[in-house]
Amino acid sequence: MPALFQPLALRSMELQHRGWVSPMCQYSCDPDDAPGVPNDWHLVHLGGFAVGGAAMILTEAAAVNAEGRISPRDAGLYNDEQAEAWQRIISFVHRNGTAGTKIGVQLAHAGRKASTFWPFSGRHGSVPAAEGGWDTVGPSTTSFEGYEAPAAMTVEQIHGVIADFAAAAERAVAAGFDTMEIHGAHGYLLHQFQSPLINERDDEWGGDEAGRNRLVLAVVDAVRAVIPDSMPLLLRISATDWAPGGVDQEASVRLARQAAGRGVDLVDVSSGGAVAHQQIKPGLGYQTGFSAAIRSEAGIATGTVGLVTTPGQAEHAIATGQADGVFIARAALRDPHWWLRAAFELGHDMAWPPQYERAIPRRTF
Repeated sequence: MPALFQPLALRSMELQHRGWVSPMCQYSCDPDDAPGVPNDWHLVHLGGFAVGGAAMILTEAAAVNAEGRISPRDAGLYNDEQAEAWQRIISFVHRNGTAGTKIGVQLAHAGRKASTFWPFSGRHGSVPAAEGGWDTVGPSTTSFEGYEAPAAMTVEQIHGVIADFAAAAERAVAAGFDTMEIHGAHGYLLHQFQSPLINERDDEWGGDEAGRNRLVLAVVDAVRAVIPDSMPLLLRISATDWAPGGVDQEASVRLARQAAGRGVDLVDVSSGGAVAHQQIKPGLGYQTGFSAAIRSEAGIATGTVGLVTTPGQAEHAIATGQADGVFIARAALRDPHWWLRAAFELGHDMAWPPQYERAIPRRTF
């Protein structure tokens, strides 16, 4: 059996294989009539991956409060209307996933990168209050280049956000999600506290590495405390800021090791996003080395992501021990049935939806 199609258990969650869907923001919620509420677009978008054979799907970032949305069109999980809308999608995925598909929600807060225009708006930067924007917060008052400056969070606000993550996690469990991922990457709030390029605080929530890691670990503790022990918990991190003086691989290994000790079961290893002056060096599978280092040195399961486009690449990453799973993103947008095609190319027999069985490719004629 190809390594990519070997099963994996994370606590009580049994995954049929190692090919998964990475969180991808769709910026498609109605900001006026149903802010933060996923809709038919999200059902078709995520449902297509379930039909296409993904073993696990992670939703786009779901904000834990209204101010934590990246844009006015982002999804949330901070009220009952949003939770009910997610239930419809969860039900479809569970009923129609051809690989016994599991679905998890990514819980997030955008911090100083909140209240921005969505990518296909034709505009860039912060959304004015007159157009539905809001004041943002961060560890310090330094802005992300091109965005409005945030207010530095008070200690009371920090504890409020921790509570918001826990409340969103409780809603996720009640809605029927199989797992959840805490978003601590890409320059959003938890990463902002972690990065020395952004966090200028001199209290217990800043300063040295322990202080800068305090928020993400506090969120891990709060979420782990309210979800079932049988439910796996994932954490996405940026393994490097790609900028001098920022988070690096060694710091990420240390954070992953601490997270593992607090009940995180898998680290979703990405990179970048903290600052606009980052110097990323992209290439095919350019982040798999970070995943391999964290997996080996922190002793925790990892998922890798980033320019993994072909089944052969994904197979290599798993077979060589660089990761326990591969998150597919843009390749899945191009081909929502990527996993069915991967199984065929790697010589693995995989169930197809009965409605599509007439299209199963033949190996011989």
